[in-house]
Amino acid sequence: MADHIKHVTDILDNLAEDTSVPRNIRKGATDAKARLTDTKDAMDVRATSAIIILDDLANDPNIPLHGRTLIWNVISQLEVLNAQPR
Repeated sequence: MADHIKHVTDILDNLAEDTSVPRNIRKGATDAKARLTDTKDAMDVRATSAIIILDDLANDPNIPLHGRTLIWNVISQLEVLNAQPR
């Protein structure tokens, strides 16, 4: 599971550093990563919080297509993480 989280956070880092993506999307990616890596809550709570943030970003009309695709990819991976038994 740690490798899975690392992969997701790497994608979020790449999105946060992509200057072709609007600033609010980059900030949202950073916020989702921070929420996902905050160990105060259980993994399912962290993943769900990150999904909510990312879902709002994916619906932003200013996001470029490649950014929206990355976000959908991350959301899918987080949903798989949520479905795994603990």
